[in-house]
Amino acid sequence: MEKIAEFIGLPLLWRRPALLKPEYELTSGQTLVATVSFRSIWGTFATARSADGCWTFKRVGFWQTRATIRPCDSEEDIATFRNNTWSGGGTLSLPDGRQYPANTNFWQTQYEFKTETGESLIHFRNRGLFGSSANVTILPAAKEVPELPWIVMLGWYLIVMMQEDSSAVAV
Repeated sequence: MEKIAEFIGLPLLWRRPALLKPEYELTSGQTLVATVSFRSIWGTFATARSADGCWTFKRVGFWQTRATIRPCDSEEDIATFRNNTWSGGGTLSLPDGRQYPANTNFWQTQYEFKTETGESLIHFRNRGLFGSSANVTILPAAKEVPELPWIVMLGWYLIVMMQEDSSAVAV
C-alpha cells in the first residue's frame, strides 16, 4: 500500500469486494490504498488501515450519536465525529480545537468534508445500488491536513453507518 496523500487528485474507489463480509477496500486502479473492516456485520466497531497507520472507529449513543477515532491498540480518542441527523452530516472535532464540517445531500448519495472556512477537502459520491461503492476525490486543500489518511477512511465508515441506518428504517 502507498500513503493516501499520494492519491490527491487521482481517482479513488471505495468498494465491498465480498458481499457477505463487512470489509471494504479503497483502490486506485489496481492499487490497494486502504481498508475498513467491521468486527461484525451487526456492530459499529471498525478497524481502518493504510500505509499511513491503523485506527479504530466506533459509533456510540442513540439519539445523539458520535463516532470515536483512536489509534489501534489505544484507549485514547484522537478525535470525535458528532452526527447532526437533522441537517445531514456533522462535525469532526480534534482536541486542538480544529473542526471539519461534513455534509450530505438529501438522498445521501454524496458526502463531503470541508475546512472551517468551507473549502472542500474530500468528496464521496455513491455508485451503484445500495451504496456498496463510492468514488472518492481528495482535493488539493487536503494536502495540508495531517489527519487526511484517517479522515478518508472515517468518511467511508460514516457512509456505511448511514446506509445501515437507512436500511434499518426501511425494514
